[in-house]
Amino acid sequence: MKRFAVILGGASVLALAAAANVAADTEDFPPLQTLGPPPIPADNPMSEEIVELGEMLFWDGRLSGNGTMPCSACHLPDVGWGNGTPISFGYSGNQHWRNSQTILNSAYYTRLFWDGSQTSLEAQARAAAGGAVGGNGDGSMMEMRLRFVPDYVERFNDVFGTDYPRVSQAWNAIAAFQRTVVTDAEQVPFDRYLAGDEGAMSDSALRGMELFNGEAGCIACHNGALGSNQQFYNTGVPTPPEFNEFPEFQLVMLWETYAKGASEELYRTVTDDMGLYHVTKRPGDIGSFRTPSVRELVWTAPYMHNGVFATLEDVVAFYNAGGGEDQTAGLEPLNLDDRQMADLVAFLEALSMDEPLLMEPPEIPETATWAEFDQ
Repeated sequence: MKRFAVILGGASVLALAAAANVAADTEDFPPLQTLGPPPIPADNPMSEEIVELGEMLFWDGRLSGNGTMPCSACHLPDVGWGNGTPISFGYSGNQHWRNSQTILNSAYYTRLFWDGSQTSLEAQARAAAGGAVGGNGDGSMMEMRLRFVPDYVERFNDVFGTDYPRVSQAWNAIAAFQRTVVTDAEQVPFDRYLAGDEGAMSDSALRGMELFNGEAGCIACHNGALGSNQQFYNTGVPTPPEFNEFPEFQLVMLWETYAKGASEELYRTVTDDMGLYHVTKRPGDIGSFRTPSVRELVWTAPYMHNGVFATLEDVVAFYNAGGGEDQTAGLEPLNLDDRQMADLVAFLEALSMDEPLLMEPPEIPETATWAEFDQ
């Protein structure tokens, strides 16, 4: 079966537990439910041909500065469509400054990147390929590389009706492919439970679901089919040790602070990622990050915008303690006992597929010369 035919739904880390030490009323928030087909923008319709082209481009290093940093460099299927490390590596072996988010179910987000700086997968693909510590690619150079690939010339013509590839069309194709990288609900215990299979989840997971919707208050922010309200909060996530131990992390964080237009005062004093502030420039947004989905957590560790938590147990313990220092989200300790925390982890695990979504890289077409084009 082609992946284009299985756009079913799912997505990926526990963020806010509760805005106060009270049980959340499940009627106040959209319940968790099975995801439907992802939304398709009218100006980028889906087809098997555009998905196949997007899959090739997703693995093609031509869409980067030095030709070796495709999307797949930081989003590998065998590590949950991220890169499995707390902080991603950067362009050409340099250091990045944030965790490489999974692209699993990214089709359902309305705000992309940890700070919500992009509002579509098409824009996200362009920003990642051109970002200085991401792909670091120049649009005109990347487009010219595509024009020297006869297979791409033919495929872009078939899909878009143009004589030569346009780099903007490449972002459309990659976005179309990403809209097929979604959860198969039939493989998710929670979704099978919702469909009527009462034995799909363990007793521990069922108790965890009650906690999630009630005493633990997770539903306050992890609600709806995606398991995220897509809002932004500062929960006091601790700074990873790498930022204090290695100058490379500090350097890139300061460079990003400067490049994103922070004031000189902030540049001189900042010691951590400012998150949503980079987008809004509102002081109250410093340290706020988008609530991630609670789907596919089994396959997408480590967690948080900086990958500081290696396990779901770490995440649950963090929120059970009321979040971290200097948080502005209003979190308070939940005071769950060890069994309750284990039950909550069991439920979070039940929101993931039984097996990871794996995919073999496609064959990448070769570049031609002028002489070969003339033939």
